[in-house]
Amino acid sequence: MTTTAQGPVRGWQDAAAVLAGRDPVMRRLVAEIGPVRLRPRARSHFAALVRAIVYQQLAGAAAAAIHGRLVAALADEVTPERLLALSDDALRTAGLSAGKAASLRDLAVKVLAGTVVLDSRGLRAEGDDEVIARLSTVRGIGRWTAEMFLLHQLRRLDVWPTGDLGVRKGFGLAWGIAMPAPKELEPLGEPYRPHRSVVAWYCWRAAERYGRSGESALTR
Repeated sequence: MTTTAQGPVRGWQDAAAVLAGRDPVMRRLVAEIGPVRLRPRARSHFAALVRAIVYQQLAGAAAAAIHGRLVAALADEVTPERLLALSDDALRTAGLSAGKAASLRDLAVKVLAGTVVLDSRGLRAEGDDEVIARLSTVRGIGRWTAEMFLLHQLRRLDVWPTGDLGVRKGFGLAWGIAMPAPKELEPLGEPYRPHRSVVAWYCWRAAERYGRSGESALTR
């Protein structure tokens, strides 16, 4: 993606304003939580996916340590070519399991083969579903990981990760309903197209903000 961080962030703020103008719950969330604050993107799309695979099913500190050792082994150049040049011993020394090492190699091979498209021009030509389908061919990358890539790295505005526990929990707390199951959450997002990524972001923040007290945003 060639746009600067400011461009996507501005688009998210505008989308939040639109949603706040037509939905009372979103209006309260935006007022109480403030503007969208997106985490910095990885240097490259490939680096973002490498990080996602490394961090899967690990506590933050442990994942960060392993990821740091891997990046150091790659001489701070996280590319498919350099990753494939690393030996199995080097990957093990970094702390990667055999399964994650295999996933990283599979990702690198499929990027070089063009099965997974990560160049900016190619990604602009692909819709969300196509990106998810391509990424899901990689060992260790499922729908949730692909959706997080779309949302956090590509900054796409209409991603609706119904399988994410934080989104489900936050939606229930913010809208004052029982936490919806993934199938129940899918239609609940329909009124917020084409800005569902923004709603998801506020759901995460609602889960953090209201989950500690157990109260709903509607009772504040």
